[in-house]
Amino acid sequence: MILLDDVTLTYPDGDARVTAVDRVTLEGRPGIVTGITGPSGSGKSSLLALAATLIRPDSGRVIVAGTDATRLSASGATALRRDRIGIVFQQPQLLPALTAREQVRVMAELGGSGRRERRSMVRSRVDELLDAVGLGAVADRRPAHLSGGQRQRVAIARALAHEPRVLLVDEPTSALDSARGTEIMALLSRLTRERETATLLVTHDLVHAHALDEMVEVVDGRAALVTSRTR
Repeated sequence: MILLDDVTLTYPDGDARVTAVDRVTLEGRPGIVTGITGPSGSGKSSLLALAATLIRPDSGRVIVAGTDATRLSASGATALRRDRIGIVFQQPQLLPALTAREQVRVMAELGGSGRRERRSMVRSRVDELLDAVGLGAVADRRPAHLSGGQRQRVAIARALAHEPRVLLVDEPTSALDSARGTEIMALLSRLTRERETATLLVTHDLVHAHALDEMVEVVDGRAALVTSRTR
């Protein structure tokens, strides 16, 4: 579960400050895909950065799997992000020299001492994850030999490698055609249910709204629930 509880975020603008996120409360629940929509500059990306613990709010709390991230040190937030949060960026950001299998496996090498058992577990799950995203047959291909949709699937598998409780996804269909975008959204919906992640997904493409369980619209830094099939 992830909860953004009455969070506000401002940025400096000369002698004043601009409010990017204005007292937003937003909850992501296990097995649910919550879409975050809104016009450019409305605060969607800032909201996702708060959820990812990449920035700290001016006020309010960010609760990730029962932990208040706003009370953590920078290193504590990094550890929480590494252990509990999976992030899928707008661009897959794959390493050109690594195969699809190696892209996912490298996640097992992250972290400090005392994590050998977990690294071994993650390595053993790589092929299972690649099968789950439909890439078992191309696991040994490098990014240059994968389609755009396949590269995005690798990024999703990589984000799930450490079994996160929270999955944050930024515009996953922006670089894909309609058919590939539909496939990616269906995949994220299925994996969210199967793995019981709390998924927050930023999108401007409402053609894929049917794949969302809930949809929140952000306008001028404020958020409102637009639709919900879960209540």
